[in-house]
Amino acid sequence: MEPLKENLLLQVSSVIRDEVTTTDELIPSGETASYRSNPYKISEFTLIRKDPKYVGRAKAAQEYEKARLAGDSAKAGEFYQVLQAAGITTPVEELMQTTGIGSVLYAKRPGDGSAREYAASCQKVLGGLADICIEYATKRYRSNCVNWGMLPFIIGKGDLPFENLDYLFIPEIRKAVEDKQSEIQAYAVKDGALKPFSLHMDALTDDEREIILKGCLINYYRG
Repeated sequence: MEPLKENLLLQVSSVIRDEVTTTDELIPSGETASYRSNPYKISEFTLIRKDPKYVGRAKAAQEYEKARLAGDSAKAGEFYQVLQAAGITTPVEELMQTTGIGSVLYAKRPGDGSAREYAASCQKVLGGLADICIEYATKRYRSNCVNWGMLPFIIGKGDLPFENLDYLFIPEIRKAVEDKQSEIQAYAVKDGALKPFSLHMDALTDDEREIILKGCLINYYRG
């Protein structure tokens, strides 16, 4: 798991408008039981009942992050084109050093039900770097997201400023976490422009901030 970069460029891989999304809907229990020790295999079942296209979308975005980490500027540059089309003039080579690529899930109130840790870990294995919701259904699910290095964003009620497959640019997110900021400036990349909107993060403990900055709980213990 990679440390949090200075900025993030995320693609929305699923928008779930149900009032509550349970952990069993995030990752079903029955057919996944035999794969709990295989994070890659079990991740293939993420949201399979709720949004069967989620896994493919998340994997598609993850391929660009893999290209970024491999130093493949031609491939990674394809993902960054949305920023350049919106007026960001930073060269691709610099974006590769400063701007992580991933996916993000929106659900109104995710994480209700059991405390299964892999409801969060499966998203991260697929390249998920954040959740956005109105509120987290359980503290445990939010904690699991943090432990896997995913940013636990909250957005206000009302019309969403983004849709499925939109790109979200979150500049200076690492600094925001370091500085304990609760209000986060984000942008939806739409029609060749950056449309600003606000995200919020409830207070993080010092340990939680370090876990997110380092990329996950395992990295935190290593470091």
